Amino acid sequence: MTTANGHQDSEEKFTGFSDKLQKEVDVIKKEFTISKEVLQKITNHFVSELDKGLSKKGGNIPMIPGWVLDFPTGDETGDYLAIDLGGTNLRVVLVKLRGNRKFDTTQSKYSLPENIRTATSDELFTFIADCLKKFVQQEFPNGVSEPLPLGFTFSYPASQNSINEGILQRWTKGFDIKGMEGKDVVPMLQDAIKHFHVPIEVVSLINDTTGTLVASMYTDSETKMGLIFGTGCNGAYYDVVGAIPKLEGRVDTDVNDDTPMAINCEYGAFDNEHLVLPRTKYDIQIDKESPRPGQQSFEKMISGYYLGEVLRLILLDLASKGLILKDQDLENLKKPFILDTSFPAEVEEDPFEHLPNVKVLVKKFLNLDVNLEERQLIRCLAELIGERSSRLSICGIAAICKKRGYKTAHCAADGSVFNKYPGFKERAAKGLRDLFEWSDDQEDPIIIVPAEDGSGAGAAIIAALTQARLKKGLSVGVKK
Repeated sequence: MTTANGHQDSEEKFTGFSDKLQKEVDVIKKEFTISKEVLQKITNHFVSELDKGLSKKGGNIPMIPGWVLDFPTGDETGDYLAIDLGGTNLRVVLVKLRGNRKFDTTQSKYSLPENIRTATSDELFTFIADCLKKFVQQEFPNGVSEPLPLGFTFSYPASQNSINEGILQRWTKGFDIKGMEGKDVVPMLQDAIKHFHVPIEVVSLINDTTGTLVASMYTDSETKMGLIFGTGCNGAYYDVVGAIPKLEGRVDTDVNDDTPMAINCEYGAFDNEHLVLPRTKYDIQIDKESPRPGQQSFEKMISGYYLGEVLRLILLDLASKGLILKDQDLENLKKPFILDTSFPAEVEEDPFEHLPNVKVLVKKFLNLDVNLEERQLIRCLAELIGERSSRLSICGIAAICKKRGYKTAHCAADGSVFNKYPGFKERAAKGLRDLFEWSDDQEDPIIIVPAEDGSGAGAAIIAALTQARLKKGLSVGVKK
């Protein structure tokens, strides 16, 4: 039974797509299905690209040494501060390391002033120092006996020749403070803190993925990597200095070939040469129309920023062929990135046979009326896109395990896609099982687990490790 406008009502049963639409769906299914063989091929190439990133010549994957030169033991103790300068807030965290793999955190968030993203560097760091002063006075009303060590999570592209410096390469996330690019942000922060007479010493500057690795290792000794599956994607792990040719001749004598080194992979840039990733015409279009075509190829296929856009492009393609959404205004559907990741996520979460929630979602986001066949199509496409993202995501995990010879590992993950996207964890686990061909009666030896707070606890633990090295007179960067 259909209504006057040709749309099926909620009583009708879905009996399958029309022949023409089914042919298109079959093609899309084939393109978006990632077989075990494809996973293995991608992973093997991924290993070689990780190696290339560590070489003197370098490669697409930056493989940035994070200058964390020790593993956390879980026995570290003391009070440490961490700050995270995000897009809308400054987060200040007090981390009390208790030892025995335990810690407590207290945090406050301070809204960034409207103009701060385009203010002066003095105004930015004065604001940060003022927030730190308020926080320390609140948490330590009787003062402190010695300066509190601070770890600074600075999630903007920065080059580091040591753990306690960060030379800003370029601003992102709407910041555009003149005169800071090409300069070390650590002394700017320390000078502002000194001006406010706050008893704090900035001892380390970190990337949040490296922080995720270290925080998770502190509480779980089986942790082998830190991972972010969110708006973007990234991974961090420990290598050894002797396996990093680009550091040859650049380290001090107290750093030997067996010294561990945390590596911030930045592997969203994997396969920028387009050699192995099974890109569809939709992926190619997204890349072509992006601000930086040819960059972040892996990220553009798996991360949260792009999942809704892939779905939009497929729907627009099918509509342009006259297979769906006939005689409707497609104005909203033609708007790039009108669908964020919450859209396919909520589509997948609709538990009802007739998908009424999908109908409401499509009306809300796209101002379109969709019949039962169209709702089933949107559900099918969302599942294909989510499944592909999850399966491709594990190639970075598998590559690090293969490179380092890990037969067992806890892979600590954070990010909106990992935490909120329906089915991501189960699909990723199945992908690892397929790729490594574990037997049915074997428990998964490599598992993805929820991470600890990288930009808070991780930054503080790295500050503790750095402070311990500095007290021993050990190196925390390239030799001077």
